[in-house]
Amino acid sequence: MRLRARLRAPAGHGAPHASPATAAAGLRAVLAGPADQEVIVRNLAQVTPFGALIGHLYDAMFERHPYLRQLFPASMEFQMAHLERALRYLIENLGRPDEATAFFTRLGRDHRKLGVLPVHYEVFEEALLEALQRQAGGRLGGDVTGAWLRMARFAAAAMVRGADDALREPSYWSGTVTYHRRRRPDLAVLRVRPSEPYPCRPGQYARLQSPLLPHTWRPYTPAGVPGTDGELEFHVRRTGPGGVSDALVTGTDVGDTLLLGPAQGTTTLDDPLAQDVLIVAGGTGWATARALLEDLAARRTPGRSAHLFLGVRTADELYDAPALARLEKRCPWLRVVRVTEGGAAPSEHGTVDAAITRHGDFTGHVAYVSGPPAMITAVVRRLAALGLPAGRIRHDPAPDGRTAGLTL
Repeated sequence: MRLRARLRAPAGHGAPHASPATAAAGLRAVLAGPADQEVIVRNLAQVTPFGALIGHLYDAMFERHPYLRQLFPASMEFQMAHLERALRYLIENLGRPDEATAFFTRLGRDHRKLGVLPVHYEVFEEALLEALQRQAGGRLGGDVTGAWLRMARFAAAAMVRGADDALREPSYWSGTVTYHRRRRPDLAVLRVRPSEPYPCRPGQYARLQSPLLPHTWRPYTPAGVPGTDGELEFHVRRTGPGGVSDALVTGTDVGDTLLLGPAQGTTTLDDPLAQDVLIVAGGTGWATARALLEDLAARRTPGRSAHLFLGVRTADELYDAPALARLEKRCPWLRVVRVTEGGAAPSEHGTVDAAITRHGDFTGHVAYVSGPPAMITAVVRRLAALGLPAGRIRHDPAPDGRTAGLTL
């Protein structure tokens, strides 16, 4: 509630004067497309690297509206990486308006958990234009700033629409930790029971916030399908000290309360299932794989098969082996290839992307990839090289904030 109160702070507390209704009116869909994309890309060297541009953007935003700083985590590193990823995606996909609109509509729905209002997109727009000129030394032409402005308004309109479409659902859910076990020193399995029904399709992810790190959210995919009581199981690997993964692995216990953002993501099975399924997972990406496989098992779609490639560095990293064994026993249509870098029996040796090439033709499949960023990138590139269409390769957001496939 305090967060929402700050977001709605009156003008006397540093908030912008425009009302939400006025801001929304100014964010109606703007025609932005290939012509703007060409102008932006041609002049990208003037305003990059993105890290410097985004640094100027947040400086300008907080200088004009200091109250906004309270809405962000103490460390801005992840937030800046998240914005860079969104900008790269937007520039790369400006020529595909339907795809970009869908992406930013989902993003707007998710940003409601931060209390973002339409007026804040105007604040962002002002800061972006100032940052572009700061980065370019004041030499950026009107054609370039106009293209950036239309692009920003295009994304903002989709985000406002996404927020409006989701007004009847909570901005976030509160959940109680009912189970917490360390499977390894750096990995914990925890179960969370939401206080209200939590709509989530198997394979989608939720952003979690720990009370130990206010305003800091990280994506995790529930493993398997939700229990009959609505419980969600999360597999969390500690990636370093001080972050959300550290808080969830080492600082969380049964009875603690976590916040869950709206379920997101398109790493879900098609309905109806028209093709066989290829699932490639590494590390805690197994959580996504398990969700998809349990969904497949529940559907009992006749004539469909699934091939799972599960990659780990050593056999000891197969932390959820009993669950995998149960799925193998239950599902005669499932073929599993375990791949370890060490090659311990009964696993294959090498990288999981190389193993795929040794096991047949998967160009007729729909592929789902989850795991560490480097693995996601390698597998997506390998599948593309083997001829699998990009529209049939789906993957999680990479755990460190990068996204496979961005080329700008």
